[in-house]
Amino acid sequence: MTGSVREVPPEVDAGTLLAGAQFIDAFRVEIGTTPVNAREACTRMVLHGPRWVDALTRLRNILVTPFGLKTSGEGAPAPGGLIGLFPVLSETPERLVAGFDDSHLDFRIVVNVAGDATLRHVTLTTLVRTNNLLGRTYLALITPFHKLVARSMMGRIVERAR
Repeated sequence: MTGSVREVPPEVDAGTLLAGAQFIDAFRVEIGTTPVNAREACTRMVLHGPRWVDALTRLRNILVTPFGLKTSGEGAPAPGGLIGLFPVLSETPERLVAGFDDSHLDFRIVVNVAGDATLRHVTLTTLVRTNNLLGRTYLALITPFHKLVARSMMGRIVERAR
């Protein structure tokens, strides 16, 4: 069914993308025959997401600043530039990998576009490796929000294509 976002088993090589990741999840949305590459899909999710996600991100940035955590794509320049606050680390038309390493945790998001001409889908995989107690606490606090945000952002891929 086109437009329905569902959680799926992750189909990525976690060891290559983020060795030691303790959290991995994946969500998939069917996009029918919509011609979209991985960068477009990521851009639709990140830059055209629901307004409440932007508000939640701003609140997160305010709350983590006193702890010295990154609030945007701070640090080394990204080979593929930024999409929103996500530094693009590698990219092909079918796969985009973004993310960064911080003192509390390291994360990657992987956007895959696959399927054939009649039924295509986009999969968003998130990988997180915590580095200390702050990272483990942060991950525990944001996991319920992450799942809601990921589903909502993925729904934007199909909405923007209509």
